[in-house]
Amino acid sequence: MGKDLKLTASDNFQLGAYRADPNAAPKGAVVVIQEIFGVNHHIRAVCDRLAGEGYVAIAPSIFDRVEPNFTSGYSPDEIAIARKFVANPDWTAMLRDTQAAIDAVKSIGPIGIIGFCLGGSIAYAAATKLSGLKAAVGYYGGAIVRFAGDKPNVPTQLHFGEKDANIPLSDVETVKAKRPDVEVYVYPGAQHGFHCDERASYDKASADIAWPRSMEFFAKHLKK
Repeated sequence: MGKDLKLTASDNFQLGAYRADPNAAPKGAVVVIQEIFGVNHHIRAVCDRLAGEGYVAIAPSIFDRVEPNFTSGYSPDEIAIARKFVANPDWTAMLRDTQAAIDAVKSIGPIGIIGFCLGGSIAYAAATKLSGLKAAVGYYGGAIVRFAGDKPNVPTQLHFGEKDANIPLSDVETVKAKRPDVEVYVYPGAQHGFHCDERASYDKASADIAWPRSMEFFAKHLKK
């Protein structure tokens, strides 16, 4: 369903991306921001799923500036290697590459953004800093608490796991307190990565609630 392509950022850097298109006329577009594991099988599957929902989906390879074409699975060793990308993240560069993905689909219609893990934090930051979006959804973004003082410019929805070892509930409560304008959902018993069916932490019950919630949010705010 999808294809690989190249995007050009505002500083002329070229990065890879994966794009999936629906079979019928698109409702709009959704930019998909990866976890620390690159635009891997799971992120491509998310794009394909969004195309099945009627959206053009595009996932920029936001690690290409560090290691082109990096993808990873979810074994403990692979997770340890992938963590190097977030030891000192260049948020400005990743947002620049995210903007390139937004710009690449701006002719299609209203644009949303959805991100997971690191991508959840980027999706939130994009809602506060980038142009061209109509809605943002973030799943278990650990840095959102640091960005919560910045007000999103578009409707924003966030999803967290109650048992996330990387994001304490106190951080989620801080986000809620600072951003009463943002929809925040916490999933009982869910761990970090609960949406990804390729991870040991996958929680089908939570994912089966969060995904329809996200799609309803996009349907509400991505109207032509």
